[in-house]
Amino acid sequence: MNVCNVGSIFTNGLVLDQLRVCLGTRVLFELSATVSLGEVLTVMGASGSGKSSLLSCIAGTISTAFTAQGKLLLDGVPLLGLPPERRGVGLLFQDDLLFPHLSVGGNLAFAIPREIHSKLDRRRLIEEALADCGLDGFADRDPATLSGGQRARISVMRVLLSRPRALLLDEPFSKLDHALRGQFRNFVFREAQRRDLPIVLVTHDPADAEAAGNNVITLSEEQLIIDIQ
Repeated sequence: MNVCNVGSIFTNGLVLDQLRVCLGTRVLFELSATVSLGEVLTVMGASGSGKSSLLSCIAGTISTAFTAQGKLLLDGVPLLGLPPERRGVGLLFQDDLLFPHLSVGGNLAFAIPREIHSKLDRRRLIEEALADCGLDGFADRDPATLSGGQRARISVMRVLLSRPRALLLDEPFSKLDHALRGQFRNFVFREAQRRDLPIVLVTHDPADAEAAGNNVITLSEEQLIIDIQ
């Protein structure tokens, strides 16, 4: 059992209050944690310990074979029971998952909320996103012509253009070489924190946890009750 001090529930940010995820009668974990705006909560643990299930539970994509109990709040709004598209949660994976049939600009446009109808506004958002990631003028490029680091940056900006209120990172740095990994990690944290997003990072790499800060929890294959402030 790994027990830390638990803080009081607050309105802004991501709050997990005795969030219990079960597979049948097996309890994967029971977790209480608070992730303030701009903070990173790092989740580590071996395969099968429940890391991916935690992210899926927050995102609303967890299999119906699992059950979740307790409270899960984002900016004071209960998330359990809401469909994924109403949760306001962005998810970044190991692979960039860019659409090969769309240009770089088309990939970014895909994420812009539908209520933004103006072509000028949408184009402006795409150009701003490209400028933020150092890829000005790349809107018409084929994703296949980009380097791995460039594709990774486009994938981040696509998630952020969807205007999430929290960001989940499912080992997005693991496939990059050592030199790119640190640069990309810093880029992701900077852009998310600039937007005051609470961040949950799943990783196997202690260097990722060190770069993210001191809020680290470790899941094991045994049943856990974890409290962290």
